[in-house]
Amino acid sequence: MSNDPQYDPYANGQQGPDVTQTWEGQTWDTQFQPVVQQQPPVTYEAPYQDPYAQPAYEPSYDNTAYSPPQGAVAYEQHQHQQQPYAAAPAAPVGYDTPVPAYVPEPMAEAAHAAPAAGYSSPTTSGNTRITDAQRARAEGRSPVIEPGLQPAALTAVLGLLLAGGAAVGPYGLLVPLVLLQGLTAAGWFRLNGMWPARQGIALAFAGGLVADAALLATGREHAAAAILGTLGAWVLLCLVLQLRSHADPDERMYGLMAGVASAALTVVAAGHLGAAPDAVVVGGIAVAATVVARALPLPGPVSLIVALLAGAGAGIAAGGLNDLGGSGALIGLAAGVCALVGLRVASYDYPSRFVHMTAGVALPLTAAAPAVYLLGRALA
Repeated sequence: MSNDPQYDPYANGQQGPDVTQTWEGQTWDTQFQPVVQQQPPVTYEAPYQDPYAQPAYEPSYDNTAYSPPQGAVAYEQHQHQQQPYAAAPAAPVGYDTPVPAYVPEPMAEAAHAAPAAGYSSPTTSGNTRITDAQRARAEGRSPVIEPGLQPAALTAVLGLLLAGGAAVGPYGLLVPLVLLQGLTAAGWFRLNGMWPARQGIALAFAGGLVADAALLATGREHAAAAILGTLGAWVLLCLVLQLRSHADPDERMYGLMAGVASAALTVVAAGHLGAAPDAVVVGGIAVAATVVARALPLPGPVSLIVALLAGAGAGIAAGGLNDLGGSGALIGLAAGVCALVGLRVASYDYPSRFVHMTAGVALPLTAAAPAVYLLGRALA
């Protein structure tokens, strides 16, 4: 074999068939040998595991997230990055989600601090914020939360506006009545936990406006026909609206019931426009007195009796100012009972400040509309 440095028979990776591989002289340098340093062996001690603890969660996919790195360089990185681990708290009884046996120390501290916070904020892992009504149920208290004095004051102002508008005339009554119908439509959907529900609110509010227009066009003599006709048409429109929805069947049913109830209440509120003006004056003042008396900090039975007496007394006082006289006490008492029913409905199941400032303001006056209409026609 030639010693010419420019000749390399293995340059193309091929050899002749008759060539025997031989070496002449030294084929590698034995003078320099790198010194291989001995690395300390990598040992890992398994942490103590309680034999009665829950088994560690092992996912079915590649479980190599905590495997020890290999090699000397990886060993040094592992020494810098290694963090202490602490035992995770045991999962509470009733939860099916498995908990890892060992979690980092910051996570363990957060897990121990979480139960002390009580009701936590909403998260994406299923822990949702509860309402005041749900908190009351969990603590064994009544889920009914009264709107309070501020919504009662607004109801009283709106009732006095209805009474003053009725004394002026039908068009003077129309302005506070439209405000009452708007609050009723929006508050009922929010009371049922449905928001924003723009289409349902707009449809119910439009039903109230149509009922008002029908009453103004036909007069008080045909008020019942105008209200019932508008209500029947709007029930069909609510049904068509839900049939066009792409939601689940259960959600469609909930939406249909809420839409029909909201439209019915908004249309029924137009009964103030179809009732006798003197009855509207008495009913508005009686509702105002009833809700304010109910909002006073009194014991439950005492507050109820005081509210009814306030409604009847306001009816007597308002009836003395017009032709109803002593009959105003009956209208005031009936309006007060209906106002308390509406106030109770606005206080139940899904209370919030928005509900109290809409349904809590409007439902007492809306619920009193049928009583004012019927008793006003009977006693006028």
